Amino acid sequence: MESFWDHLQNLTDAQSIISQGGYYLLLLVVFAETGLFFGFFLPGDYLLFLAGLLCATGLLDVSIYLLIITLVIAGFLGNYVGYWFGYRTGPVLLKKEDSFFFKKRYIYLAEDFYKRNGGMALVLGRFFPIIRTFAPIFAGIVKVDFKKFTIYNIIGSIAWVTTLTLSGYFLGRRYPHLKDYLQYIVIGLIIVTTIPLIFALLKKRLSKSINEQEINTNI
Repeated sequence: MESFWDHLQNLTDAQSIISQGGYYLLLLVVFAETGLFFGFFLPGDYLLFLAGLLCATGLLDVSIYLLIITLVIAGFLGNYVGYWFGYRTGPVLLKKEDSFFFKKRYIYLAEDFYKRNGGMALVLGRFFPIIRTFAPIFAGIVKVDFKKFTIYNIIGSIAWVTTLTLSGYFLGRRYPHLKDYLQYIVIGLIIVTTIPLIFALLKKRLSKSINEQEINTNI
C-alpha cells in the first residue's frame, strides 16, 4: 500500500509531472489513450482535471485557451488513429491472442456500448476508461461512415476536454489550496469514472450467465 501511495504521489506531484514533460506529456497521454489500443491504462481523466487545476494555480505555464485547444486537437487526432487502426486491422485484431496490452473483451465491451448508444457512444465513451480507447477502434472495425465519425469525434473531444479541464481550472481559481490535496482528488476521479464501467462488466457477465442457463435448460 505504501509503494502504491508513493507511486500515486509521483503521478500527481505537479513538479514531477512538469519536470517529466509537463504540457507536452499531457498532449501525448491524451493522444495515446484515445488512439492507441495499449493506451487504455493511461490516466486521461485525472490528467485533464489536473492540467486545468495546475493551469489555474500557475504551476503549468500555459494559457487555459491554448491548453484546451491543443488537448482537443490531441484527442481528436487520437480517435482518428484508433479508427484507422480498427479499419485496417479489424479481422486480424479480433483473432489476436490476449496479452498484457490487449484484451479482446475490451473490444466486445466497446461493441456492447456502441450497440446500446449508437454513434453517441463515441461521445459518451470519452468519459469512461477503456471505452474511450476502444470505441474508435471498434468504429473502424465496423466501418462507421467517416463523415459521421468525424462529427462525433469533434463533439466528443470538445465535450471531454472542456468538461474535465475547465472543472479543474475553475475549482483551482476558486480554491487554490486544492493543489495540496491532489492525491485525494485523483482517487475520487478514479472511483467515479470506474464504477460505471464495473457495473457494465457485471451486467454483461450476468446477462451471459442467464443466457447460458436458458440454453442448458432448453437442452
